[in-house]
Amino acid sequence: DNLLWGDEIEFTVVHFDHENKTAQLQLTDPALLKRLQEEENANPGRSPTAWRPEYGSFMLEATPGAPFGGATTDFKLIEPNMKLRRKELNDMLGPSDRCMNITCFPRLGCPTFTNPSFEPKPKTSASLSAFFPDEAINPHPRFSTLTRNIRTRRGSKVEIQVPIYKDVNTPSPFLEDVSAHDEETQRTAKADHIYMDAMGFGMGMSCLQVTFQACSIAEGRLLYDQLAIVCPIVLALSASTPIYRGYISDRDCRWSVIEQSVDDRTQEERGLKPLVSDRYRIPKSRYGPVSCYLASGAYNDQEIVQNQSVFDTLKDAGIDSLLAQHIAHLFIRDPLTLFGEQIHQDVREDSNHFENVQSTNWQSMRFKPPPPKSTIGWRVEFRPADLQLTPFQNAALVMFVVILTRTILSLNLNFYIPISKMQENLKRAQERNAVLEQKFYFRKSVHTVDGQNAATAADSATPTDDEYEEMSVATIVNGKEGVFPGLIPLMDDYLRGIDMDVDTRCTVSRSFEFIRKRANGELKTTARWMREFVAAHPDYKKDSVINERVNYDLLMACDRISSGEERCEDLEGSV
Repeated sequence: DNLLWGDEIEFTVVHFDHENKTAQLQLTDPALLKRLQEEENANPGRSPTAWRPEYGSFMLEATPGAPFGGATTDFKLIEPNMKLRRKELNDMLGPSDRCMNITCFPRLGCPTFTNPSFEPKPKTSASLSAFFPDEAINPHPRFSTLTRNIRTRRGSKVEIQVPIYKDVNTPSPFLEDVSAHDEETQRTAKADHIYMDAMGFGMGMSCLQVTFQACSIAEGRLLYDQLAIVCPIVLALSASTPIYRGYISDRDCRWSVIEQSVDDRTQEERGLKPLVSDRYRIPKSRYGPVSCYLASGAYNDQEIVQNQSVFDTLKDAGIDSLLAQHIAHLFIRDPLTLFGEQIHQDVREDSNHFENVQSTNWQSMRFKPPPPKSTIGWRVEFRPADLQLTPFQNAALVMFVVILTRTILSLNLNFYIPISKMQENLKRAQERNAVLEQKFYFRKSVHTVDGQNAATAADSATPTDDEYEEMSVATIVNGKEGVFPGLIPLMDDYLRGIDMDVDTRCTVSRSFEFIRKRANGELKTTARWMREFVAAHPDYKKDSVINERVNYDLLMACDRISSGEERCEDLEGSV
């Protein structure tokens, strides 16, 4: 198969009331998506963009109309295509509405946060949320069914707890008044935490994802493993989500919120009750870091919960143990949706039953087999990044990951560390200002010998603790003499060995410079910039609360930066 790749951006539509200085999420008409898809439907495979529905009625997903390929000149197409997607949506919106490149609307779940506004119905809605009305969910039945089934299977509303950021005037302990809400909300809200109670708080956020078609199943499995180790580093670099439900949190990234928002595990599966009705004790939500490596098992240092029947079936069919284990682990989860007309299928001709389980195992990487009767090959999806404010910043992150894949394969790099350390890294990446203040486990020597790839090298050696150490993001990305060569210097080594025209090399160098400066703190993450914007706002009372005026001004500033009307030196400097 040929190298193909592409990105995915989820846009948020915001309504501005400039007279009253307020901003709300605009609930869009389903006809808007149909209009955006007209060119794609009229010219299949030739439209420059493609549009798909997303969880929120205020969200739309956009990708390039066709994948990018192996030509280095394609790197110059990423940013213009991202700008085009944003323009297409903005051109179809009303004069007071804007397409926003934000991960999370700051007042998501606050009173009247949507336009038009609706009251939550905590006794009858799909989520039973005290804060998030069903009208904010995409009207396609799949999305409300997911919401209802996650809650029903769990046996309670989802419980999302995010530590509050303690500013000088934030009460200590911070105790939100939830006395007017339902008993479950009153019982569950915790001191010093921002409480949320619906799938929409997680799936109503946006992100940046990149999908690659590998040249073979072996290459796909290797990339899955190596990129899984890089996921926490990119999450820290991309941090852009410090505010939830109108409060400043002590976290910078969306990840744990989504983990909690789709956690459908029962009390038995969570270990709160003895196993009686359920089959498995499951250690984490169905949204989370990858659970096992696929190309080598040498660093899988945790027990993997798996569906033994599925594992045995795959082994009997000739599938190797590592891949069988991965699939069997996916199948410890129940399907979350199943429509009657899709129950009876010939599984030799259709993979919908598999995709029904696969697509609701939301891990930091996704390994995607070829669909039946398709020319599509083996793919891996890179999923950790928060969304950035500008097309340039998003394109830079995409370019960084794409070139890293080529570098890993060409230089036979080996990033393997114990999977437990990778999972710990993902937790650290979400901490406030993690890009500068956290250390991450990373392998010290990444070069293999005798042309081995990483999986072969891992399988032929015995893992030891001295193979890796804790490093800063700056050391991992930029390198430090005598400690680590740095991902960007390694990528520069790869690029020196290939043909690339001067104009493309300038595009790549500019993107690398942006990543370098964000890693070492010369440029701020979006999360840090947002915190400082709020702290300097005259209407902010240093109490961790984002009121309507602060929200309006913050989003107006975000839109000016995203549209190119205003250049933010803190975020892009002179890059």
